[in-house]
Amino acid sequence: MALDLAPATGTGTVSDRARYDRATAHLDAPLAIVDLEAFDANAADLVRRAAGKPIRVASKSVRCRALLERVLATDGFAGIMSFTLAESIWLARAGFDDILLAYPSADRAAFAELTADPELARAVTVLVDDPAQLELIDKAREGSAEVRVCLELDTSLHLLGGRVRVGARRSPLRTPEALGALAELVQTRRGFRVVGLMAYEGHIAGVGDAVRGRPLRSAAVRLMQAKARTELAERRAAAVRRLRQVADLEFVNGGGTGSVESTVAERAVTEVAAGSGLYVPRLFDNYRSFTGRPAALFAQPVVRRPGVGVVTVLGGGYPASGAAGADRSPVPYLPAGLSYDPQEGAGEVQTPLIGSAADDLLIGDRVWFRHAKAGELCERFAELHLVEGDRVVRTVPTYRGEGRTYL
Repeated sequence: MALDLAPATGTGTVSDRARYDRATAHLDAPLAIVDLEAFDANAADLVRRAAGKPIRVASKSVRCRALLERVLATDGFAGIMSFTLAESIWLARAGFDDILLAYPSADRAAFAELTADPELARAVTVLVDDPAQLELIDKAREGSAEVRVCLELDTSLHLLGGRVRVGARRSPLRTPEALGALAELVQTRRGFRVVGLMAYEGHIAGVGDAVRGRPLRSAAVRLMQAKARTELAERRAAAVRRLRQVADLEFVNGGGTGSVESTVAERAVTEVAAGSGLYVPRLFDNYRSFTGRPAALFAQPVVRRPGVGVVTVLGGGYPASGAAGADRSPVPYLPAGLSYDPQEGAGEVQTPLIGSAADDLLIGDRVWFRHAKAGELCERFAELHLVEGDRVVRTVPTYRGEGRTYL
């Protein structure tokens, strides 16, 4: 596998590195931080891009309850998009009252808890795209609380008569007719009510259209996304019209960090989802529509100096989920000018880094990295140190630090 040896992009500066080093000088690395100034600036930019429509924050991209509370206190954000039912219930018990579960669940114990508590059931909306999921919920029931249901529309782009598919394999519900038929089934089933529609266009929101050094690929992505946006807008509007014949929809959710502007432009969409744009991991450097500030970083200590132009840091091999490739690795960010050794890459126990900046690093110094994805960084650390200026103002637990592991 070829490794991307280019240094990280983003807006990190010498002064940023100095601030982070001073702020965490009393702490031992490895450690993770969130720069609150950058986090808040990214939140404000998402609100600007959403043009008045509310943003539902994707918890899987944050995975820290304190930071979910912080962003939801920001005008323009409303509600959480969660990723497991157990997480949804935990958040509801913690006081969050508008939680949309973005993935189907087979957690029978959690469904038993949900249906036994009407207040809990009012706070959580579950995703359904198959009648068999309704059967599972009913078999798990331990109470009569009404289950709020969101249906999901498959957003993938089909080309050449369906022989080519672009987009994630999510819902089997592709047409307004299929959605309407399931909605009618849900509405006639005791103990369930359709309240929303979700349609996540990952091939638009999660695929960069300006990849550095890849002009032909970037042009092809832009062409695909233009076609996908047009096709989806028409189909999503038709799906909403069909569902409104059956149910009183409270919300129509779409989009993600990379597609905020195009998603909110659709009249049928009432809210947009976003989460990665708060931390701005490395995979979100490749968009023309926005430029964020890297807010979530982790530091690894220099433990060896094998030779001229080389240092070795402890560990750091934290790959992101998805198809294996160089773009799933974290990247050295500060000091600028470091890259992986192509023969070793990012290692579990040690990571050699090469470049002229290595000669200025001493044993015990820090190298700051950016993760490829957003919330997955929090699976590696029990706490985040929140930095303002050149000091840590608060240390807060991640989900893992609170004893919560959901994936």
